Amino acid sequence: MHFTDTHCHLDFERFDQDREDVLRRAWEAGLVWILNPGIDLHTNQAAIELANKHPQKISAAVGIHPNFGQPWTADIMPNLREQAQNPCVVAIGEIGLDYYRDHSPKDQQKIMLEEQLDLATDLNLPVILHNRNSTADLIAILRSWHQNLIKTQNPLANSPGVLHSYDADLDSALDAIEMNFYIGVSGPVTFKNAPDRQAITQKLPLEHLLLETDAPFLAPHPHRGKRNEPAYIPLIADEIARLHGKSLQDVALQTTENARKLFQRSVFLY
Repeated sequence: MHFTDTHCHLDFERFDQDREDVLRRAWEAGLVWILNPGIDLHTNQAAIELANKHPQKISAAVGIHPNFGQPWTADIMPNLREQAQNPCVVAIGEIGLDYYRDHSPKDQQKIMLEEQLDLATDLNLPVILHNRNSTADLIAILRSWHQNLIKTQNPLANSPGVLHSYDADLDSALDAIEMNFYIGVSGPVTFKNAPDRQAITQKLPLEHLLLETDAPFLAPHPHRGKRNEPAYIPLIADEIARLHGKSLQDVALQTTENARKLFQRSVFLY
């Protein structure tokens, strides 16, 4: 079976001591591709360097996370645009809104997000979206952006991006799917105390789900509380299979195809 991890921070220091072992375990677990998003200009570059070391297996996304955009200086977007044009970059992200930690003012977060959505439009790259306690504002911004994509006949309208590690309500997820977004499913769906998240995942079409770890965070059961890693992706896929009444093979095939469609990576098949 072939699996993908569409959101994993392999460049983070918690992998510095055993990164290659982590990757070896991932390939042994059946993963064929990992997407490593940055969160600021420094980690973007680290993600690019890692992807260039493993060009058939790892790709990079570049973006400024809402918690890491302070101060939002004039040189950020030109540098981000340059990074985004590296051949290993397949998406703009991790970007979005975060009203929980509030490291940046809400108005500034919206400006950051909208400028990065404009960059994604210019470069025809899908977006990887972070959302924490900001669902209404995020969906409103995405709806306006998506309507403009349709109006300008931009092909990105057909696969604009993914709401990463989704933990909001069902209606908002369905709104996003109506705009052709994908929904990222991560380790908490396996938690015994997560019936609401499981119920929402069960009601979302498999054709719009992506597997992700968000490693080193959010390790699935039975590894909860420990460092997460891509080799645990089959545990997430197995829970989705249970919820949807499908086989693990079905979930592996569909989510890999979903990742291929969104990120345009035919390498998954080889």
